[in-house]
Amino acid sequence: MDAPVFVIHGVANRDRDSFVNAVASLKAASGVEMVPVYWGDLGAEDRFINLTLPPAAAGRIEATGIELRDRGEAGPDQVDASVLLSVLAVPTDRRGQWNTLEAAVRARLTEDAEVSSFDLRDGDAERPDPDEVLEYLEEEWPETQWLCRTDDARLLLETGRSLAEALIDSADLNDGHEELRDGAGKGRGLRAQVRRRLQDLDRVVGAAIQATAGRINHALRTGFGPGTTRFLGDVLVYQRHQAAIHARVQETIAAVDPALGRTPDRPVRIVAHSLGGVIAVDMATATHPLWTSSLLTFGSQPAFFHACDPRGGQLTPYAGDGAVVLPESLRRWTNLWEPLDLLAFIASTLFRLHDGTPPDDIPVSHTASSGLWTHSAYWENPDVAAAINTAMNTP
Repeated sequence: MDAPVFVIHGVANRDRDSFVNAVASLKAASGVEMVPVYWGDLGAEDRFINLTLPPAAAGRIEATGIELRDRGEAGPDQVDASVLLSVLAVPTDRRGQWNTLEAAVRARLTEDAEVSSFDLRDGDAERPDPDEVLEYLEEEWPETQWLCRTDDARLLLETGRSLAEALIDSADLNDGHEELRDGAGKGRGLRAQVRRRLQDLDRVVGAAIQATAGRINHALRTGFGPGTTRFLGDVLVYQRHQAAIHARVQETIAAVDPALGRTPDRPVRIVAHSLGGVIAVDMATATHPLWTSSLLTFGSQPAFFHACDPRGGQLTPYAGDGAVVLPESLRRWTNLWEPLDLLAFIASTLFRLHDGTPPDDIPVSHTASSGLWTHSAYWENPDVAAAINTAMNTP
C-alpha cells in the first residue's frame, strides 16, 4: 500500500490552508499517509448567506415590526415559556406518571429513619401520612405548569422524593406542633404545605428547562443555522457542477499517480467528510468508476441522497424490497457517525457491498468540547483517527 490516502472535504470549506492543516493533524493522529483534495473554491458563494438568516436578537424586528415574543424582556438567547409549553404539550402517560410519583413519595415517607440519608434527625416528629399526602398531591398535580407534562421517570422519581423530604423537614422543624400551620387544622395545613412545595419544585423545573432551552436556542442560531445553510448551498452547487468537482478530485489523484483509480488492479483509498462522502460514492459507482479499495466516510449523506434522489451510474434505485448492491468498484466502506450530528446518516440499511456484506456503520463518541454543532468536530476526534488507521491498513 504505497499510494497515499486521499482526503476529500465536505461543505463550507473555503480556506485551503485550514483544510491542509486539518489533514496534516489527522495524518499525524492516524499514522496514515494522506493527500488533501481541495474543491472548496468550486463550492457555493457563501459570503452573504448570513443576510438570509432570521436575526438572533429577541424581541421586535424594528424594520418590519414583527413581534417575535409576547414579552420583550426576554434575552437574545432565551425562549419564551409559551413556546416551550407548546412543545411539551404532547400526550403523557398519566397512569404511568402517577404510579412513578406515588411510589417515590410513599417509599420516602415510609422509609426507616435509621437508614435515611438524613440521619441527624431524632425521629421523634410525626411523619406525614403517605395516603393523606398523596390525596393532596393528586389534587394539586394538574395545577403544575411543567411537571404535569413530563413522562421522564427520573424526574418524577426525584420530584416525589424531594417533596417527601420537604414535608419530613417541615415535620421535624415543627416537632409535632401546629404553630407553623395555618391554624385551620392539620389537614388544611398539610394540604397547604404540599401545594407550596409542589409549586416550588415546579418553578425550579421550569427555570431549568428554560435555561437549557436558551442554550440550545443559542447553539441552533450560531451553529445549526449558518452551518446547515452553507451545507444546502454546497449541495445545490454540487448538483449543478458535479463534473467540475469530480475532475478536481481526479486531477489531485493523477498528480500523485495517473494510473490510480483507473483500473481494478490500481484502486485508491479515500477518506471523506460530509458531502465529500457523496462525491466519493458517486465517483466509485459511476459508469466509468474511480476504483476504490477502501472508503471511510464521516458525517456523510450518501444513503440519504440515494433514498431521496437515486444517484445513477451503476446504482439502482432503492425500491424497498432489498438493499442496493454496490458495484465491485467500491470494495469496502466504513461509515462513521456522531450521535448529535444531524447531517450524518447510516449506510448499512440501504446498501450492500458486492460480496453481500453491509457497509460498516460505526458511531463515534461525542466529545465535551464539541458543543451541539458536531458536524465539523470529527477532524479532532481520536475515534476517527483510530478508525482511519484500521480501515486503511486492512488488506
